[in-house]
Amino acid sequence: MDQPTIFILPGWQDSGPRHWQSIWLAKYPQAIKVVQNDWMYPEKKQWVETFHEYIEKYNSKDIILVGHSLACAVIAHWSDEYFSHTHANITGALLVSPIDMDAPNFPKEIQGFSPICLEKLKFRSIVVASESDTWSNIQRTNYFAQCWGAEMINIGKQGHINVDAGFGEWPQGEKILQELMEPHGLEMLQNHMLLDELQYVDSGADIK
Repeated sequence: MDQPTIFILPGWQDSGPRHWQSIWLAKYPQAIKVVQNDWMYPEKKQWVETFHEYIEKYNSKDIILVGHSLACAVIAHWSDEYFSHTHANITGALLVSPIDMDAPNFPKEIQGFSPICLEKLKFRSIVVASESDTWSNIQRTNYFAQCWGAEMINIGKQGHINVDAGFGEWPQGEKILQELMEPHGLEMLQNHMLLDELQYVDSGADIK
């Protein structure tokens, strides 16, 4: 059985060579990086259109999306604006550390992505978040997951889940990816992951 194509979508300023996204890109032969024209001064329309061009180029294959940070917003906007126009089969999305573009004092370079799209995603998705992420508090991230219809995994106080937070190799994240690649992987993840490894939070939980 053919493995799905994995689209790696970095966020603002790209993911460097020690970032877990870059490690996965090198590890999985079917992984493809969505390369944006300008990593420093992103424009929402351009980033979403570029992503759509990649989708259309590989629309004959099953596709899994792996977005980090700002790229989670790109995926959400694409789902809302373009999904109905594609024949691509998006089998799942892993959304790691989505950022809250609507927070006050957000960097002006990426304010064009506000407001964040909160429409339900058109495909199965998992949000992985940290309780100590300075780019979005856990309550807001829970709310994003609920709006997107995504499952939510809280991995505790782990910063922005990037290199600065100590994430190069990320075995936990890779296990989630591998479960997502399986037809019943999400159910397996919920039923068999140890509680001291990952805290599973249902997307239907109360958001305060």
